[in-house]
Amino acid sequence: MDRTLTIDRTELDAAITRATDALLKQQRADGHWVFELEADATIPSECILLTHYLGETPNLELERKIGVYLRRNQGKHGGWPLYYDGDFDLSATVKAYFALKMIGDSPDAQHMIRAREGILARGGADRTNVFTRIQLALFGETAWSNTPTVPAELILLPRWFPIHLSKMSYWARTVIVPLLVLQALKPRARNPRSVHVPELFLPHGSPARNRAPHQSRGWAAFFGALDWVLKRGDRFWPKNLHKRAIQACENFVVERLNGEDGLGAIYPAMANSVMMFDCLGYSTEHPHRAVARRSVEKLLVVKDDEAYCQPCVSPVWDTALACHALMESSGTEESVARGLQWLKPLQVLDVKGDWAEERPDVRPGGWAFQYNNAHYPDLDDTAVVVMALDRAAKSERSAEAIARGNEWIEGLQSRNGGWGAFDADNAYHYLNNIPFADHGALLDPPTEDVTGRCLGMLAQLGEPVDSPRMKAAIEYLERVQLKDGSWFGRWGVNYIYGTWSAMAGVIAAGVDPKHPMMRKAAEWLIAIQNADGGWGESCDSYRLDYADYEPAPSTASQTAWALLGLMAAAEVDHPAVARGIAYLQETQAQDGLWNQLHYAGGGFPRVFYLRYHGYPKFFPLWAMARYRNLKASNIRRVAQGL
Repeated sequence: MDRTLTIDRTELDAAITRATDALLKQQRADGHWVFELEADATIPSECILLTHYLGETPNLELERKIGVYLRRNQGKHGGWPLYYDGDFDLSATVKAYFALKMIGDSPDAQHMIRAREGILARGGADRTNVFTRIQLALFGETAWSNTPTVPAELILLPRWFPIHLSKMSYWARTVIVPLLVLQALKPRARNPRSVHVPELFLPHGSPARNRAPHQSRGWAAFFGALDWVLKRGDRFWPKNLHKRAIQACENFVVERLNGEDGLGAIYPAMANSVMMFDCLGYSTEHPHRAVARRSVEKLLVVKDDEAYCQPCVSPVWDTALACHALMESSGTEESVARGLQWLKPLQVLDVKGDWAEERPDVRPGGWAFQYNNAHYPDLDDTAVVVMALDRAAKSERSAEAIARGNEWIEGLQSRNGGWGAFDADNAYHYLNNIPFADHGALLDPPTEDVTGRCLGMLAQLGEPVDSPRMKAAIEYLERVQLKDGSWFGRWGVNYIYGTWSAMAGVIAAGVDPKHPMMRKAAEWLIAIQNADGGWGESCDSYRLDYADYEPAPSTASQTAWALLGLMAAAEVDHPAVARGIAYLQETQAQDGLWNQLHYAGGGFPRVFYLRYHGYPKFFPLWAMARYRNLKASNIRRVAQGL
């Protein structure tokens, strides 16, 4: 690993030009970029089951194509993983099996036998996660008593109550509220083909564990006892109160319906809203139900030979990051200007979303991840967009947008100095112990990666390093840095992503690259470089018993993150950086892009991961172009906050 090499400038320029041209070709006519966002087999499977829950006439060609996608993604172990080349996941496998059987795959087919044997060997469908058991209950495959009870009256509780929707993350909120109605009314899927999966259950049952691995014994016992009481006291709820609670849930969903972009702009919430409207008696022609149903359809990716359903779309994120990458390149000013012009009108200036529950005096000013999600803008996107606008041109037309984005981010800093993705101080960790939270992702606390991004934005806009908010953010990052020098990455896989994000923000804030915090981080990145010159990290790094970095195959996007982190720490001349650049050059395809099957996006650690198809298109370009620019300059310090 101590060999040195020289990067040929002409070859590097050619690689950057090919990557730039390839990215420019994928810009849409109106100026924006949007790339596929792929998760695991769960959502395509649920998409098929939703059609049969509603009793709709299925699109047979679409079903056929989703079937091709599901069979292609079955693992060698017989089940379906949560990410490329991952382990057998029981819940994803049960849903994929059910969906394939629904579209006509014989239980006697070899791929179905392998999946079924794996399911039964792991305790059967009763051992799946909460959301899968709810899906099974909706189809009558398991009893509602096998799911945690969350009464609809939850929505009526005062905000001071320990269990309250405002204390949960935005994604939990939007998924749970329509689910409260489904749990209260307990509808049954129409299932016109009468497809059932009794063969996935053990004869004498194998109930789900009372406590998820992340849950403490004490809290789990308390909430388990509460669930026992709620199950037995359900029939004693006053009917008028029950009716009022269901109406409140309906009102919540209608207010946030978000047109064809859907409730929360995420598939699980959208699908639940459709089923909620259905069980409340809304006709298929009713505007609310019709638009909710269309929002699901818009997530489909239909190709010549296969199809799948995305969990959401990422146009703001993709466009902002593509603009940053292109600004590192050269001769792209017109395309960048078109991208930023597309972004500016999407700033949310007139809606105080759910974030205002905690910070009512803060004016709106953020950007969402998707085309439209006004109630739920996020700080990560906002910081990246603001930095792009600021970097491109300090024009009067951008000044107001930059100022409002900055103001909103300042207003949502949490008390510990960090930033979460959607809310301030959403850190009620005891809630992850309720039976419904077996995924451990009920909250949106401050995280290292989002904090690094917001810190970098403040620094780029000229916030004094000794201001209280800057000091608090730097102290937060110094406090949560791990002993090996890395930082956790909540929204990207994982410690490589978190380390780059934190390093970029801290260095932009004026911390000396020689500071012990920065030296430890840089040394960690150098130490984990692969023999091929790249960097890689598996989604397995999110496991609860993580102790130290484990080697994983190199990927283009993770290599780019490591390089950007090292260059932020003024290590552009380190041999490891040259080796990383050489890796990107060697793995660049003829079309100027990079192939990457491994997932590098974090949804919910240990539960849900994302394959951002755009990441290997803009991050490697960004890293190579930054390397060229720094090497050609007498200044080794990155001028931007990202």
